[in-house]
Amino acid sequence: MAVTIKSKREIDLMRESCRILAQVHAQLGRAIRPGISTWDIDALGEKLIRGYGCTPNFLHYNGYPASICVSVNDEVVHGIPSKERILKEGDIVSLDAGLIYKGYHSDAARTYPVGKISDDAAKLIAVTRKSFFAGIKYARAGYYLHDISNAIAAYCGRYGYGVVRDLTGHGIGTSLHEDPVIPNYRQLRRGIRLQPGMTLAIEPMVNLGSYKVEWLEDEWTVVTRDGSLSAHYENTVLITEGEPEVLTLLSERK
Repeated sequence: MAVTIKSKREIDLMRESCRILAQVHAQLGRAIRPGISTWDIDALGEKLIRGYGCTPNFLHYNGYPASICVSVNDEVVHGIPSKERILKEGDIVSLDAGLIYKGYHSDAARTYPVGKISDDAAKLIAVTRKSFFAGIKYARAGYYLHDISNAIAAYCGRYGYGVVRDLTGHGIGTSLHEDPVIPNYRQLRRGIRLQPGMTLAIEPMVNLGSYKVEWLEDEWTVVTRDGSLSAHYENTVLITEGEPEVLTLLSERK
């Protein structure tokens, strides 16, 4: 496993890439409403990314046909935008987006309510987000990678939710996906020791029901096997000498 340690210059470029992505997510979040199509969300996302002088890193990545992954309700990740898929009141929608700024990638995901949603859906979104922050308490130099994994799993386990096991977080830098692989479920081994300069995309994917998932015929869209709702929350995180720096948040507030 070759985990890259970023230089000060590289960290500065990563910070800017991630700052721009945080702005894009904020604008996409304000656009979510009943009646908008997932295709419109993708079109807006690409326009915003290119408007900042950046490149959408998901577009054509291993053949993916869009700039923003838009996943609705029981879709966990990698939903393909469509003019026919119209968001309606009560849906939840996960937006996974990334961009390239001067050769450096950023990656982040959010799950949004569409209008008024059920209490169960709102709780799932909140727990998924909070599990990320439970995990990054251990995203510090000297801890081990799987301390993060185990903390996320333990937090979600309090609520009986299924933490997806077929998909993971990852390192990130001059490539969208770098070492290490970052599970969100409990691990028996400790994994690598964390060091300052590592940049990690940490992304709990949490189901209201079972952790089991399956792929649709498009070979991209991942859905819950039992049809339950799924939420996704991701940020790009820098390991420092002290507290972790969440690069894709406009505010550090939790």
